Amino acid sequence: MCFQHGNAVGALYLFDRLPERNCSSWNTAISGCIRVSLFAKAVELFGRMRDDGVMPNGFVLASLLTACNRWTNMVTRGFEIHGFALKLGLATNLYVGTSLLHMYGSRGMVFDARRFFRDMPERNVVSWTALMVGFSANGYPEEAMRAYHEMRLEGVACNQNSFATVISSCGLLKDKKVSLQVIGHAVVCGFETEVSVANALITLFGNLGRIEDAENLFHRMTERDTISWNSMITLYLHEGACEEPLQLFSDMRHHELVPDATTVSSLISACACLEHLNWGRGLHALSIRNGLSLFVSVNNTLINMYSMSGKHKAAELLFCHMPQRDLISWNTMISAYAQGGLSFDALRLLSYLLRENKETNHVTFATAVAACTSPESFLVGKMIHALIILLGLKENLVVGNALIAMYSKCKAMREALWVLQAMPNYDLITYNTLIGGHVENEEQREAMQVFNQMRKAGVRANYITIVNILGAFSDPHDLMKYGKPLHAHALSTGLESDEFVKNSLLTVYAKCGDLDSSIYIFDGLESKTAVSWNAMIASKAHHGQGEDAFKLFMEMRHAGNELDQFNLSGGLAASASLASVEEGQQLHALIIKLGFDSNLHVINATMDMYGKCGKMDDVLKIIPVPMKRSQQSWNIIISVYARHGCFDKAEDTFREMLEIGCRPDYVTFVSLLSACNHAGLVDKGLAYYKSMTSEYGISPGAEHCVCMVDLLGRSGRLIEAVQFIEDMTVAPNDLIWRSLLSSSRIHRNLDIGSKAAERLLELDPLDDSAYVLLSNVCATNGKWEDVDRLRRKMESINLKKRPACSWIKVKNQVSAFGIGDRTHPQANQIHAKLDEILQLIKKLGYVADTSFALHDTDEEQKEHNLWNHSEKLALAFGLMDLPQGSTVRVFKNLRVCGDCHLVYKLVSRAVGREIVLRDPYRFHHFRDGECSCSDYW
Repeated sequence: MCFQHGNAVGALYLFDRLPERNCSSWNTAISGCIRVSLFAKAVELFGRMRDDGVMPNGFVLASLLTACNRWTNMVTRGFEIHGFALKLGLATNLYVGTSLLHMYGSRGMVFDARRFFRDMPERNVVSWTALMVGFSANGYPEEAMRAYHEMRLEGVACNQNSFATVISSCGLLKDKKVSLQVIGHAVVCGFETEVSVANALITLFGNLGRIEDAENLFHRMTERDTISWNSMITLYLHEGACEEPLQLFSDMRHHELVPDATTVSSLISACACLEHLNWGRGLHALSIRNGLSLFVSVNNTLINMYSMSGKHKAAELLFCHMPQRDLISWNTMISAYAQGGLSFDALRLLSYLLRENKETNHVTFATAVAACTSPESFLVGKMIHALIILLGLKENLVVGNALIAMYSKCKAMREALWVLQAMPNYDLITYNTLIGGHVENEEQREAMQVFNQMRKAGVRANYITIVNILGAFSDPHDLMKYGKPLHAHALSTGLESDEFVKNSLLTVYAKCGDLDSSIYIFDGLESKTAVSWNAMIASKAHHGQGEDAFKLFMEMRHAGNELDQFNLSGGLAASASLASVEEGQQLHALIIKLGFDSNLHVINATMDMYGKCGKMDDVLKIIPVPMKRSQQSWNIIISVYARHGCFDKAEDTFREMLEIGCRPDYVTFVSLLSACNHAGLVDKGLAYYKSMTSEYGISPGAEHCVCMVDLLGRSGRLIEAVQFIEDMTVAPNDLIWRSLLSSSRIHRNLDIGSKAAERLLELDPLDDSAYVLLSNVCATNGKWEDVDRLRRKMESINLKKRPACSWIKVKNQVSAFGIGDRTHPQANQIHAKLDEILQLIKKLGYVADTSFALHDTDEEQKEHNLWNHSEKLALAFGLMDLPQGSTVRVFKNLRVCGDCHLVYKLVSRAVGREIVLRDPYRFHHFRDGECSCSDYW
């Protein structure tokens, strides 16, 4: 009675004062001690029992084996008891045998358990269940199912424990047919509503995706325990639901069931995002009130929740105040630091664990490696790799995958491949990580090779594989060779229906120039998510369809989608594409209102928008302090300075970037070379191009080569430009040949221009720029017959020249002008203003530069044609209707001609106003008769 009421001290006091003790009294005392977890006392009593000459029976030995099962320190004693049972002939006792099965199974010695089981002379349902539990708990569900079938063949009927075990094994097997057979057996035997069986069935239904069946069973249960509610909550969580499990939790409390650590831990895991953080905080408070915060598992999930919600200080504070920590606690905190970008803190914790000789495992090192994904921590990552080899973890799959990811993000693909070669086996994550690494490092061909190797190895791709590989391609050639075959593969494997794959497909079609297919995919989406809208807005903006992009942004808002950092950035990109600073400023105000003005991704997009709209002062106002700038921030700042002709500031920014330890990347050098190009600094450009490879290990891409060809060609070094193209490691594309052709026009080199046009037409026979630029080269050389021949050729293939167009925004209205345009409502006043401007600048010495009039006409007609250029019409309108003293901002779709450039300079001096002209390549800031480009463009 004393043991039953938890009074072990009183029970043992009475036992010690018994005048005579028999086997029954010893058994009661030993079993009682085990029941209240006094395992050491139970062993002591067993020793005294033997000393008194009392022979133990099967019940005593079974009780002691149960103690060995529960107490880790008694494993060796369990083997001794097994030997003692054999000596006494009690090993064949059914109770002793079953306890031995439990002990061996709990220690992972399942095949020893099976050998012992086969030698048992008598076996009942409890023995069979013990064997099945051992197999199932140790990850051998096939063996558990084999035991179940053998038990049925021997005619042993299942009880609720055996059904619960075998149903759990079905969940591990994920074999639908076998699962349904076992479920049918349980239903026929009438056990489906027994609590333990029903709990296992709920979990199995969840694994099979039969949510409705699980719900029906749960509601039919006449009795539910905490595990029942936990099983249902977990099922919903695995389906990605959040409101349903929280509602169940509320219902559970109304049924006066006390949630346990598993309940709270599961629910906290569901709140591991900013959106549900308040629910998580409520659960945290509840766990403190109910005493569950003392459980290590609850604190571990709380640390993860706070870190995943971006509340790293809260996670750190909780970790520091934990009364007890296990290995999972340390791993979770290291992971929290790594995910929050706090690499130093993550590595500090690892250092502490190693210094104090505390327990670590493969997860510890995989998590620590994840903190070494920047060039600054690359050497530390290599040191951890050395430790991994030293500790014999290099063949662990999780660690290997983490190392590949680390080297990939540090742009060390050679080392990533070395890790791969040392791994004994690969899984889907290995291939996805490697493909992602190649894509991130601009290695499209290698990414495709890995994808093909993966298919040959029989590893089935998932949506991550397709999304990764599609991200590698960005030009029309890639679309035909890789993009469309990958689309076909996604269709044939059923992955095309995945939301992320669809979004990646519409993005790759748009990036490769097939915007129609991209729109077709977008319009066909049954439900458009924020990701779909963002991808389409970005695609439209990327292709210069700023107006359509902005319309989509507004449609997305009207459709009720919440604004986030990505669609706000998309809206800013649309404003930048339109060069519409007013819309961009409105978005900036909205960003501040919504609290996104501290989000670095949004800040970068805002800087880029102001830079492309010509508002250099506004860019400078929002530039983050150097230590808080990301790689993209530095690249945008350098690019903005380059676009506005501020080479010295672009170069100073590059040096500052190096000084704080930020390593330049592919895009950095595109911006830097572009700055050299705009300033005409050939030697500087050549030096930076060389250092890009020799010092920073960045392979030249098409964008770098275009900058160099343009830089050499426009400075008159056409022979060197041709030689550069011949020596390039990448195949010359249309931009390369077009740049060379344009330089040939400037320097009137008909021979090189003709060859460049020929190569350009080989790539695209319907490229109008090839005919137009070559025609201009011929015109500057006085080859009017060749000019006429080229124009007739264009007419014969129905190819039209892209018309020049300039536009200006006045009083929230965009007015566009073509050459000689008279469609504007104020056309007469505009042309009158133009005549007034002409008289004004003639007084400053203006003489029309008719070398830019590329028609075989007399000088007077050439001057008239020049004076009707679209940018001059836009300028006249701006001077008419914009407030006196305000900046005139004009935008043009083609490069500004020399005569218009001269006119803009003289007008800025004559009227005392700043004029900003943006063409596709750069900004020209005209002030007091000077231009920011120093007449080099």
